[in-house]
Amino acid sequence: MNKSKIFGSMLIIAGTTIGAGMLALPLASSGLGFGMASVIMFLIWSLMSYTALLMIEVHQFAPADATLHTLAYKLLGRKGQLLASFSMMFLFYALCAAYIAGGGEQIHSKLTSWFELDIPMQLGAILFTALIGTVVAIGTRSVDMINRSLFSLKLIALVAMLFLLLPNVSVDNLVALPVHQGLVFASLPVIFTSFGFHGSIPSIVRYLGKDTKALRWIIVVGSALPLMVYLLWMLASQGVLTQSELMGSQSLNGFIGSLSRLLQDPMIANTVSIFADLALATSFLGVSLGLYDFISDLLKRSAKPGHRVQVALVTFMPPLGFAMFYPQGFIAALGYAAFALVVLAIFLPVAMVATQRRQVGLGGYRVKGGAPGLALVTLAGILIMAVQVLQMFDALPAVA
Repeated sequence: MNKSKIFGSMLIIAGTTIGAGMLALPLASSGLGFGMASVIMFLIWSLMSYTALLMIEVHQFAPADATLHTLAYKLLGRKGQLLASFSMMFLFYALCAAYIAGGGEQIHSKLTSWFELDIPMQLGAILFTALIGTVVAIGTRSVDMINRSLFSLKLIALVAMLFLLLPNVSVDNLVALPVHQGLVFASLPVIFTSFGFHGSIPSIVRYLGKDTKALRWIIVVGSALPLMVYLLWMLASQGVLTQSELMGSQSLNGFIGSLSRLLQDPMIANTVSIFADLALATSFLGVSLGLYDFISDLLKRSAKPGHRVQVALVTFMPPLGFAMFYPQGFIAALGYAAFALVVLAIFLPVAMVATQRRQVGLGGYRVKGGAPGLALVTLAGILIMAVQVLQMFDALPAVA
């Protein structure tokens, strides 16, 4: 197996995950306290890694170029395929809309401050979409190469950001308890969504081939890196700002402004802003690549230039439309993405694995846990879905 491809695939998973989800975490868990937020984050990571391994189990008996669309039809029939298709499109479009909204806000902020331009917020969204959309339309190889460069720069910015923030951490802030017990559940959808890399798995299988051992390694390591980064990020952000200060920051720019005002250091704001730009770009690259490949398979488009343009338009125009009409919908779009992600990353993998195990018996690779493991994972998905429904009806406090 090509070690360069393995490394690049790990970075696609990590880059997809360390993006908008990470930027939303301080706001989503602002009322939890560092200790409780860390416990929830570890549990969510364990859940998502387990279901990602279930997807690898499903892929081992399918063609290397199979997408969730084709896998669901093979194992669950037409109804399962329709559910998978709807969930995939809803999730990817919601995530892309969140990234375009966040990225557009960042570009708009820089154009207005650096060049003193009086431009609408929507122009930033258009520029961000055009840039990322061009890279994705060229192909997976271009995403891999660009993502490696951006991910490396993002790590440098992350180290610099943590270096500036960690000396200002207050132990009193870290030991704070949840301000409301309902926030423990209310934070689940956004934290859950921050580990949503599953849509990129078919693209990675297509890129690498069906090497189950390598794919398992990629899943575990590629998802563990974001977990470690998240914990450091939460340590820095929740250790520097109090719960009330975090809960008062309702947007990405508001959060960056709070850090800058508290520490009276413009370098911190600039570093966090650069990291935010890179994080949104890598996350958007990974998710939009998954959406692009899915739509290409759904529409039966080839690799011809004309077909690639058609797929690109269907991929990027709907989320761009959302960002044009709701330019500050970053957190909202992430929260609603949890609905589709529960179906995509929990219910469908469990259903497909259960069906496949009945069909093939004991052959091939099997994720440990058996039927009890599948049942436990399903219960976790029901809980996250129920929390999101309760939030819609204001039965639980909002996290941001």
